[in-house]
Amino acid sequence: MIRLLLADDQALVRGAMAALLDLEPDLTVVAEVGRGDEVVGAARAHAADVALLDVQMPGLDGISAARLLAEAVPDCRVLMVTTFGRAGYLRQAMAAGAGGFVVKDTPARQLADAVRRVHQGLRVVDPALAAQSLAYGDSPLTERETDVLRAARDGGTVADIAGELRLSDGTVRNHLSAAIGKTGARTRAEAVRLALDNGWLI
Repeated sequence: MIRLLLADDQALVRGAMAALLDLEPDLTVVAEVGRGDEVVGAARAHAADVALLDVQMPGLDGISAARLLAEAVPDCRVLMVTTFGRAGYLRQAMAAGAGGFVVKDTPARQLADAVRRVHQGLRVVDPALAAQSLAYGDSPLTERETDVLRAARDGGTVADIAGELRLSDGTVRNHLSAAIGKTGARTRAEAVRLALDNGWLI
């Protein structure tokens, strides 16, 4: 029996997924959480074999949760199951140690098969996303440019961003300018939108 942990902040989605997977004779859902920062504790407490993680959750995003899980509970495999099928998310998830990446509208039988394959140590990736990931390539942004764009997402001023990241105003302006250039955007807001659309920001 493969023991599953489901992590998704939408209770209805989580419940529906649990109901579908519990119909499979070799799968059982042993834990459900609605926050990313609850994943490691739940995986440990319930001896989960496979964790199905959403990308966007409160507390901690699913990709960061996957990274922590790989370090803290290496026997627990990770399958990302998300609404947001973005190439950048796929690359980040695989780099964080996830064994698979599928979208939430994957048919139940295919989802169950993906769980089994990830449990066996195989890689499972939505084919359309894999092709998109190859086409888009890696994020052109540096880690600091990504931090600055993430802070800019809320629409704060340069001074606000500088205060949050403990950088000088000039350094923030330089990073914003570089990020705008690399994304091909005309404005800071457009750079944020493009980075989100490509999955370079979570």
